Amino acid sequence: MGEPYYVTTAISYPNGKPHIGHAYEAIATDVIARNRKAEGFDVRFQTGTDEHGLKMMQKARDLGVTPAALCDEMSRYFRDMCDALNIGYDVFIRTTEPRHHEATQELWRRMEANGDLYLDRYEGWYSIRDEAYYDESELVAGEGGEKLSPQGTPVEWTVEESWFFRLSKYQDKLLELYSSGDFIKPESRRNEVTRFVEGGLRDLSVSRTSFDWGIKVPGSENHVMYVWVDALTNYLTGLGFPDENGDYSKYWPANLHVIGKDIVRFHAIYWPAFLMSAGVPLPRQVFGHGFLLNRGQKESKSLGNVTDPIGLAETFGVDALRYFLMREVAFGQDGSYSPEAIVTRCNAELANSFGNLAQRSLSMIFKNMDGIVKAGLPQTEADAALFASVREGIAGLRKSFTDLAFSDGLESWMRAVFACNQYVDEQAPWALRKTDPERMEAVLMVLFQVVRDLAIAVRPVVPTAIDKLLDQMGQGADARDYAALEAADWFTALAASGYKVDKPQGVFPRLELPEEAAA
Repeated sequence: MGEPYYVTTAISYPNGKPHIGHAYEAIATDVIARNRKAEGFDVRFQTGTDEHGLKMMQKARDLGVTPAALCDEMSRYFRDMCDALNIGYDVFIRTTEPRHHEATQELWRRMEANGDLYLDRYEGWYSIRDEAYYDESELVAGEGGEKLSPQGTPVEWTVEESWFFRLSKYQDKLLELYSSGDFIKPESRRNEVTRFVEGGLRDLSVSRTSFDWGIKVPGSENHVMYVWVDALTNYLTGLGFPDENGDYSKYWPANLHVIGKDIVRFHAIYWPAFLMSAGVPLPRQVFGHGFLLNRGQKESKSLGNVTDPIGLAETFGVDALRYFLMREVAFGQDGSYSPEAIVTRCNAELANSFGNLAQRSLSMIFKNMDGIVKAGLPQTEADAALFASVREGIAGLRKSFTDLAFSDGLESWMRAVFACNQYVDEQAPWALRKTDPERMEAVLMVLFQVVRDLAIAVRPVVPTAIDKLLDQMGQGADARDYAALEAADWFTALAASGYKVDKPQGVFPRLELPEEAAA
C-alpha cells in the first residue's frame, strides 16, 4: 500500500433528512478519496452523524420517542444517502457509540491535565439551532426586533454552571498556525478566521447542566460536554483513539477535513486549540466549501425548495449528478443547480462528447474489425499529436484534482475529449473503410487507447459508468488506477491475448427533463 491519506466529511446533524448540501459534501469527499486511491495512496475515508445536543433531545420529546430511537432512525437516512450516491466510506461514525464516549472523555481528561479547563458560571446568548454561543456584538436584529445569530437563528439568554476551556490562551498559536501554511483553504476562509482570531478570543463554555443528552464530563456527572467538543472528536474516534497504535498511528494526523463554510470557525479555531491542549498532532488541512443554491436561492423549508438528493439521483442518475456537481461548481465557492442545468451539462459533455466518442469508437471496432484489438499498426503525426493532447488533458485533471479544483480538472479532461472528437472528424474512419482499410484500423486502435485512458482519468467522478465501459474494453478491475495510465505494454498485452470487443452498450444515456420541471 502507498502513503496513508485520511479524509473526512463533517458529521451530519440528523435532526432532519439529508438535503442537497449533505449530498454535495459527501460526493466531493468521495471524489477526493477515489482520486487519492487512484494516485496510489492508502486512503481512509470517514463520514457519519453527530447525534447529541439539545436539538435532538427537543425533537425526540416533540415526537414522543427517546433520543436514542430518534438517532437510530435519522442516522439510517444518512447512511442510505451515502449508499445511494456511491459514497465509498470506510467508517460511518455515530457519536452515540460507546467507543466515541471513551475517546471524547480521554480528550477532555488531557485538556484538563494541561490546566485548560475550569468551572465557572456561563451567562450569554446561545443559539440552540447552531449549538453555538454568540457575543452581543455578533447579533443581528430580526424583523420583529428580536435578537438573532449571524446565521439568522434565534438566540436565548442562558445562565448555568459550566466548565470553560481556556481558548484565549491559544490565540497566538492559532495565528501562527494560519500564517505558516495551508491549514485553512480556500484563502477567503483563512482570511475570515484570521480576522476573527485577531479580534481576540474569549474562553469557551464547554459543558451544560440544563439537559443530559450528551457525553458525561469525567468527574462531573451532572455536566454533559458541549456538543462541538463531542462532535469534533469523531475524527479521532474512528481511528481507535485513545489507543494510539493501529489505525491511529497509521492515519493521524488527518490530511483533510472537508466541511461547509458555516462551520469553519469550529474546525479552524476550536478543534486545533483542543488538540494543542491535549497534545495531539493537528490535522493538515481544513477545507470550507461553499453552499449549493437551488436556482440561485438558499434552500429552506419555508421557501418549499428543499431538494431530496436521492430523488435527484433517481431522476438523472448517480453518475450524472456527481459529474454535474464537480463540474459546475468551483469547489470552495457557492454554486447553483437546477434540473435544466444538470440536463444541459451532462448531455453536452457526458452523453454527446465522451459517451458518444466511446460508443462510436467501440461500435466501429466491433463492426469493421470483428471486434479484434490489434497492436503495432503504423502511426502518423496526427496520431502522435492526439496522444499528446490526451496526456496533457489527463495531467491537467490530475494536478487540478490534487489541488481540489475539480471544475478546472474536468475542463482540462474535456479539452482532451474535444481533441479526440476533432480527430475522429478529421480522420473519418467511415470513409477510410473504403479507401484505406489499414489506416482505418490504425485510427480505431488509437481511439481505443485514448478512450481507455480518458475513462480511467475520470473514474473517481463517475465510477459506475466508467467501470461498465472498462469492462467492455477488457480492462481488469485491478488496472483502473492512474498507474495503469503509465503501463507501457498494456495495449500490446491486450492484443496478444486475442481480446475482442463485443457489441458495445452506451454508458452515458441522454437525459430528459422531467415533465414537472419542463412545465
